[in-house]
Amino acid sequence: MEVDTRQRQLYARSEQLVPGGVHTANRYLPERLVFTRAQGAYIWDASGKRYLDYHAAFGPCVLGHAHPEITRHVIDTVQHTDLFGVGTTDLEIALCDKLRQHVPAAEMSLLCNSGSEATFHALRLARAVTGRRYVLKFQGCYHGWHDYVCRNMLSAPDRIGKRDPGSAGILDEVIDATLVCPFNDLDQVERTFATYRGQIAAVILEPIPHNIGCVMPKPGFLEGLRTLTRDQGTILVFDEVVTGFRHGLGGYQKICGVTPDLVALGKAVANGYPMAILAGRRELMEWFNTRPGGTVFFAGTYNGHAVSTAAALKTIEIMEREPVHEHIFRLGERMRRGLREIHQRLGITATVAGFGSVFLTYFMDGKIEHYSDLMRNDTAFFLAYRRRLMARGIFKIPMNLKRACVSYAHTEADIDNTLQAVEDVLKEITGRA
Repeated sequence: MEVDTRQRQLYARSEQLVPGGVHTANRYLPERLVFTRAQGAYIWDASGKRYLDYHAAFGPCVLGHAHPEITRHVIDTVQHTDLFGVGTTDLEIALCDKLRQHVPAAEMSLLCNSGSEATFHALRLARAVTGRRYVLKFQGCYHGWHDYVCRNMLSAPDRIGKRDPGSAGILDEVIDATLVCPFNDLDQVERTFATYRGQIAAVILEPIPHNIGCVMPKPGFLEGLRTLTRDQGTILVFDEVVTGFRHGLGGYQKICGVTPDLVALGKAVANGYPMAILAGRRELMEWFNTRPGGTVFFAGTYNGHAVSTAAALKTIEIMEREPVHEHIFRLGERMRRGLREIHQRLGITATVAGFGSVFLTYFMDGKIEHYSDLMRNDTAFFLAYRRRLMARGIFKIPMNLKRACVSYAHTEADIDNTLQAVEDVLKEITGRA
């Protein structure tokens, strides 16, 4: 994609100041984009090009970018409060009360700043409570950048199910203390529990693995994990950093009817402001040293900052009073249905996946139950397709397997215009009329 001189110059300057020019690895693209504005369903780059955004910063902007009511509320809030570094605030109390009202697992909550922090604290807590060494995750699931879980995420085909650390610099004993199973394979989980009998502190998973697009849990899988972990004295942790608040105020746990022991929340809870939460059963949460006698360390200078807490409270308030989830679920289904019709009409081998507001097209056929199934996806076609959509002003990040999502700011006309662009692009790539 061509970019203008100003955009090239800005990115070149960033590369002189920042390794690779970006502040998280997931933002790096060969296109070297520089963005300068966001509003509603749209984002603008430094050249002034406008994109209809289905990336939503990997999902947080569920109400749309720079929602005016949230912006006003944040501005009003920081005119009289910001960060105290001692005690608590009325905002923090109000937010945790809302969490307890809506999220089944949230008997008690602690606020932090990123999903990685929340999952880190969840697993440290599980090890402390159980006195056990191992945690179990699933191939393809992402739970943040920390050493406990930084393995077997987007593994190459020859590394699936094998020892696949996600970074240099992780101690071998930390890598080997995290076990990996295929998602949706309860039999394999049971065999792993038998092998490591009495040694597994926690099972952590995305209840819907959105890190790899959208792989739905098979009937009975989540229920089976709940029964197994309860029987084995293991802590069940749902990573609902993506699914929480995007799929409903109660998270996916409320939809599926399976309540974990601990849940990590983030992203959509504050519509893009930096907020994450670890919540769970009272008897577990009271192990933290935020209370006298607690032995599990929990700290963070910016935890519960007024900006993010105010944004989260206003986001939840809007979700409580307006048909947010009805709207985004309806548009998500309109998108998925339209994509399937286009693929069928053009004779393109594709599988449209998604749930609620999340959607994407895998260019493959056959069942999708495990990460290994997705190795059939035509990566070159997937990326070419998304890059051509970018050229037409439709932004779905050109990274293999990554999800797209609808926000409350999108309209039916946006969906229909996107579907027309999709059809035009697919005709260009395939030469089919």
